[in-house]
Amino acid sequence: MSRFDPRGKANRALLAGVSEYDHVAPDPQGVNGQLPAVRHNRTSLEDALHRGGVFGAGEVRALASPTPDDFTGALRRACREARGLLLLYFAGHAVTSTSGSELHLQMRTARVLLGHGLPGSVRFSEVLGELAESHAERVVVILDCCYAGNAAGIWHHLDDPKRRKHKIQLLMSVQPNRCILGGDADAATPFTRELTRVLDEGGDVWLSRLYAAVKERMAAAKYKAEDDDPQRPQALAPPWDPEADVLLAAGPAVLPPPPPGVSWPRRLWELLTRARKAVTGSGRTTLAALLALLATGAGGYGILALTGDPGPCAPPLELRVLTDPDLEPPVRAAADAYVTSDANTTGDGCRRSGVTVNSAGAAAVVTALGKRTDAWQQPREDDNPQRDIGPQPDVWIPATRADLDRVNMAAAREDRLFARLEAEAEPIAYSPVVLAVPKALGAGLEPTGRSLSQLRTDLERVDGKAELHRPAPELTDAALLATMGLYGEDADARAAERHLARAGRPEPSAARLLCALPAEDAVDRHGVALVPEFLLKSGIGCHSVTRVPRVAAYPDDVPGLEPAFVRVRWEDGDRDADARDDAVDRFRAWLTGDGGRAVLGEHGFRSATGERGLLAAQEPPAGLAGSVRPAKAADPSEMDLTLERFGSAHGPGRVLFLLDSSGSMAGRWDGSSGGPGILKQTLPGLGGEDEYGVWAVHGTGGRTHTELLGFGTHERPDAERALDRAGVRDAEADPHGALLDALAFMRERGTDDEQPQLIVYLTDGEDDGRLTGKALDEVLDRAGGDAGVPVVMVSLRNSGCDRGRPATRIAAAGRGRCLDVGDDLVPALYDEVARTGSGVE
Repeated sequence: MSRFDPRGKANRALLAGVSEYDHVAPDPQGVNGQLPAVRHNRTSLEDALHRGGVFGAGEVRALASPTPDDFTGALRRACREARGLLLLYFAGHAVTSTSGSELHLQMRTARVLLGHGLPGSVRFSEVLGELAESHAERVVVILDCCYAGNAAGIWHHLDDPKRRKHKIQLLMSVQPNRCILGGDADAATPFTRELTRVLDEGGDVWLSRLYAAVKERMAAAKYKAEDDDPQRPQALAPPWDPEADVLLAAGPAVLPPPPPGVSWPRRLWELLTRARKAVTGSGRTTLAALLALLATGAGGYGILALTGDPGPCAPPLELRVLTDPDLEPPVRAAADAYVTSDANTTGDGCRRSGVTVNSAGAAAVVTALGKRTDAWQQPREDDNPQRDIGPQPDVWIPATRADLDRVNMAAAREDRLFARLEAEAEPIAYSPVVLAVPKALGAGLEPTGRSLSQLRTDLERVDGKAELHRPAPELTDAALLATMGLYGEDADARAAERHLARAGRPEPSAARLLCALPAEDAVDRHGVALVPEFLLKSGIGCHSVTRVPRVAAYPDDVPGLEPAFVRVRWEDGDRDADARDDAVDRFRAWLTGDGGRAVLGEHGFRSATGERGLLAAQEPPAGLAGSVRPAKAADPSEMDLTLERFGSAHGPGRVLFLLDSSGSMAGRWDGSSGGPGILKQTLPGLGGEDEYGVWAVHGTGGRTHTELLGFGTHERPDAERALDRAGVRDAEADPHGALLDALAFMRERGTDDEQPQLIVYLTDGEDDGRLTGKALDEVLDRAGGDAGVPVVMVSLRNSGCDRGRPATRIAAAGRGRCLDVGDDLVPALYDEVARTGSGVE
């Protein structure tokens, strides 16, 4: 590698500072506490990088207390966009694995679960993998967290046959296996405080100089880590020599802050008085050097005081734009194009405004604008939209105007509002919600003129292995609109949800979903995704991977995306109202004019009127229609109802376990691989609000079971003790009668709601002789009829789930699953239970 000056290249800086956590001590699953000092870390480093002259407008992005999905999404975007230098900074809580071989960066939702991992955290090894695959020429990672020094060992052990990791350099706040102090609310943490001071010293600040200076300053200040150990920053530059250096700042020096009790005006006057004396009789060269220093520290005031001449361009006003997660990439691309356009440039060549684009879950934004504007204006500890969503927006671009109606309906019930919304009459563009179908399957479908339920039936006919995938409906409007079509006239949201592929948590956006499908070849070949059509034209920016080509099928009962431009005016936000109005009007005119249409056209959007042709003046790509007939407009009340039904269908669950306790189970009873042991290993998938019970199945007379654990909510130790007390009975079992009783029992409990339900029947199959003929037909009819409860059949023999076996047929009838010892039985059963319950994230 050679000495690297990234100026003039496409650089990116991603600054993740986690100051607020959802789970903190004394919560037994919480992190050690909040980190208010990290707020100062984030803002001070962001300001220093902006001043440093290496990163241009729009190239520095700060994440305030992100979730893991927010962080990884922003990381992947930065990896995709950076061509020169990529700088990643993290400050927050972090923990190591027991062996010290992994560093877990704890995001806002972090929890610590004994024996069940660290939900809400991101593995540093995975971060390194993303960075190694990035398009950037050089990568600098700066970690200000406990155990930061362990990152060097993880770098050394990273499997990297292509030697891409060698472009990554590390700067760490503390030596390995040390935890640092969290600081206080009044200043940045020591490491980041010294880091920003060195960046602001002026001149060329190379990574080697930065490391040496920060190390020297911290040693002089005698900063301490926990246990009174010295805090010594660490570096890893492979190899560390002058030729491997990276330029991080090249700006003028910034004035140090005034001493306590001395105001800025007085401080400036003292400096200007000295400056006047210094330049008396001197030439313009001396004066220019002083002006560079004073203009940086005093915003141009020093220039006027010394010369009476106007200074350089004033800092542009910054517009804050909030949008839907699916829309963030195209809106960000449009904003970046606008910022550098002639429409945003004065006659003197100065920028009129900057534009920062953020996204947040669509449902959360609707709730915040409709019900929480007071907390957004003045955040509280227990209600803080600035933390949960982001800064107060000047412009909101929802994916459909129906969101504005939802906000207005909610706001009408509030006593006072702190924000006023003003929407443009016409949408910005249009994109239908489509089924992205593998090309091999698309030939068997009618691409238009069919409802979503009809297309789903057609897919099952074309490919019995086809799986339907959808992102999280509470996060994106496209997924919520697709869910409206999925539910259709179905009275049971649970039944509709069972048509979706069995996976973990839904992806947070359509782009993330399309990126995830190729992870498994079978899923990619048979996976069908409900996504906005524009992603099939613009691409999704995943890492290079061989993926199955997809074509679009257009359900005619799913409303499309019609992004709206909404001005948000905040109470008491009128200090710069005229300038802000002018900036918003200019951005709106450009976005809805030729400039914005060109960018949105490149990203695959269509005209919002007429035949909805593609905005890009070209033939439609293969697999997409030239024009489309829009479905009905989105109805705000139906969107709210669908979201409520989705929440119920994924809320606290109900699980009824049937444990075969007949005499033949004696050899399959004890230990972790025995019947009770297997069920105990699924209990962590159930949370405190889930209802569940356990029946011991035995007896062939009138009564087919006895109750081991009453149906209801339970503390896990109580449930485990009930299973420990279970024993084998000297009797045969009647699976026919037990299953009919269970289906009737669960149907009764699901009459008045749409909460997810599940029956698990664990057996050795020795009594399958009672599941033949009429008895089997009766169970199949009940399971596949109006019972509405999936049944997971668990067989403790190898052939229990072979084709035609009773367990296989019962599971298929109720859209459940059959598992036997030929499968990875315990993890698979745990996944089924956790999918119904709420015990895991």
